[in-house]
Amino acid sequence: MRNLLFPLCLIIFFLLCCRRIDEPGNWPVQKARSWYASLGWLRGCNFIPSTAVNQLEMWQPATFDTATIDRELGYAENIGMNSMRVYLHHVPWVTDPQGFKQRISTYLDIAARHRMSTVFVFFDDCWNNEYSSGPQPAPIPGVHNSRWVQDPGTALLLQRHLEDTLRQYVKDIVRSFRHDPRVIMWDLYNEPGSFGDGNKSLPLLKKVFRWAREEKPMQPLTAGVWDENQEELNSFMLSHSDVITYHNYQSTDLHRRELRRLQAWGRPLICTEYMARTLGSRFDNIMPMLKKEMTGAYSWGLVAGKTNTIYAQGTPLPAGVMPNPWYHDIFYTDGRPYSAEEIKVIQGLTGR
Repeated sequence: MRNLLFPLCLIIFFLLCCRRIDEPGNWPVQKARSWYASLGWLRGCNFIPSTAVNQLEMWQPATFDTATIDRELGYAENIGMNSMRVYLHHVPWVTDPQGFKQRISTYLDIAARHRMSTVFVFFDDCWNNEYSSGPQPAPIPGVHNSRWVQDPGTALLLQRHLEDTLRQYVKDIVRSFRHDPRVIMWDLYNEPGSFGDGNKSLPLLKKVFRWAREEKPMQPLTAGVWDENQEELNSFMLSHSDVITYHNYQSTDLHRRELRRLQAWGRPLICTEYMARTLGSRFDNIMPMLKKEMTGAYSWGLVAGKTNTIYAQGTPLPAGVMPNPWYHDIFYTDGRPYSAEEIKVIQGLTGR
């Protein structure tokens, strides 16, 4: 018996140390509920300053526009928003890790002055799959998100050592802000599998959860489900997220149906993307429902700017033609609201 005991102990030790990366390691449900209860109702938007055409222009030193960030977060504060979802990108970190982290901290300082918490997003499969550092191209007039860039996009296949760079990037950022109360959640991968990638995104999705989890952040980890047909990706995200996040740009009944389906997981729910007026997802019908269900609510877009998200996806308009209605966004650059009635709805729900 003693002859068998030692090898058996070695096997058990090996299995514990080498747990497969697709096994859940997420928070207990009660810890997730307690975390969410401590924050109250989260309401905000996906934020990029109006002077930035994409994530690179937001975060590179030459175009990191603190004056605009400060002014526009003030617009959000005035209507009672209390949190922003903000996209990062690995390229500014590769160029200057310390400078990039300092700019992140500066952004967090500004947001905190406006009583805004922050959800940071790492990877993204949406829109243009090629990018470069330095000056970014001008927006294509009338085209929705014409210069938004993926991270890492096709570069992951073309650059031999990029995966190791991405691992170091994720771990460094999480390690640097893992105890920072200004950061309330890490959204590890935006819409994996989109733009035709499908399950090709699953290996990186699994790895980014592992990399972030290894740093033991005090904040929860998540990745939002966005397409019910992505069964394998959805299964992984739902079973590994500490808090359930999702995207839904549909009208009330269809959105409510998804809410009921996701509530079965028993974890806090946060809608990290909604509000596309022409699709029937608006502040007057979706935001009240999310508040009633105590579901976090992050609309897309704050100030109309270089991302061109006032224009609908797949419906470009000639240069200078103003869409009616706007697809996303709430304010003009000077702080005037697109719709005074919408502002009344938002302020009524936020208590402003």
